[in-house]
Amino acid sequence: MATAAAGALSLLWGWLWSERFWLPQNVSWADLEGPADGYGYPRGQHVLSVFPLAAGIFFVRLLFERFIAKPCALHIGIEDSGPYQAQPNAILEKVFISITKYPDKKRLEGLSKQLDWNVRKIQCWFRHRRNQDKPPTLTKFCESMWRFTFYLFIFCYGIRFLWSSPWFWDIGQCWYNYPFQPLSSGLYYYYIMELAFYWSLMFSQFTDIKRKDFLIMFVHHLVTIGLISFSYINNMVRVGSLVMCLHDVSDFLLEAAKLANYAKYQRLCDTLFVIFSAVFMVTRLGIYPFWILNTTLFESWEIIGPYTCWWLLNGLLVILQVLHVIWSYLIARIALKALIRGKVSKDDRSDVESSSEEDDVTTGTKSPCDSSSSNGANRVNGHMGNSYWAEE
Repeated sequence: MATAAAGALSLLWGWLWSERFWLPQNVSWADLEGPADGYGYPRGQHVLSVFPLAAGIFFVRLLFERFIAKPCALHIGIEDSGPYQAQPNAILEKVFISITKYPDKKRLEGLSKQLDWNVRKIQCWFRHRRNQDKPPTLTKFCESMWRFTFYLFIFCYGIRFLWSSPWFWDIGQCWYNYPFQPLSSGLYYYYIMELAFYWSLMFSQFTDIKRKDFLIMFVHHLVTIGLISFSYINNMVRVGSLVMCLHDVSDFLLEAAKLANYAKYQRLCDTLFVIFSAVFMVTRLGIYPFWILNTTLFESWEIIGPYTCWWLLNGLLVILQVLHVIWSYLIARIALKALIRGKVSKDDRSDVESSSEEDDVTTGTKSPCDSSSSNGANRVNGHMGNSYWAEE
């Protein structure tokens, strides 16, 4: 039985690393083991080095949030406190903990009779109680400041590296003499840093603020990591570096808009979000299809010809473009509302619920339930600005 299992594993391993899948015709893995300039050719074992690096990035993030982001937040007036606390009530607390956090109309009416409270007051209590479990703005600010810092750094590094790279100016260079394209140290660091960062996001997602799209983002990170690793092993790192840099350009703008929102600089938030929207549209609906897809679909066909891995890569990139169109539509709606109403629409994944005045019940004084809040830079269906080879 052990022999059969070993044979099955050997067969699976051989299928996963089939040269006919990964490489063009008449090219073998042995051909890519020879000497080359820089860091040689990309190899599968290189991606294993990202795990200690990802752990290091996660540790640096903890230090950054504690000693840099938090003092900055406190300096601009963001308080280290949670949302409005719900009035203590044993009956409602029992319903909240044991039965439901979102009582229906029938249950609300029953509680109203039992407590001699009107329905709107009970609704407001449940809203406050749900918000009570949500993290404070300070935590969200620190998360966004870390992402903003990394995205800005990696974009600056990427554009500086690509500026001196021949394929940035002549994209056909991505395919000339493929796959025999040596891996330079600069390209190696760029790829490994991006991959390690997204592995660190996988680790931190279980400790970060839990949002409604947790599962979607978990799958998104898996796909992103898979595609970055896939393009590295297949030595499509030249076109991969262009895709990563093209997507990185809008990431730090989105995080900057969120920082402005958490700091309650609404006008700055709106301005940054509109700029982010414009950059997103230009890069995802203009440059990406007419520059990236044009070379991966047509120029590569003429220079290296299609093979199994080529079809998979282009299929994923086309799916990515479909997502770009969907997200662009959603962003355009939000940006238009920001221009018309004077502020960015509420984030659908907002961590703190707000209510309209008609749902508030107060007696003589106002509570935080008395005014609705705008949650600034919307992250429609995930890290809208993030990406890499795949998007949320």
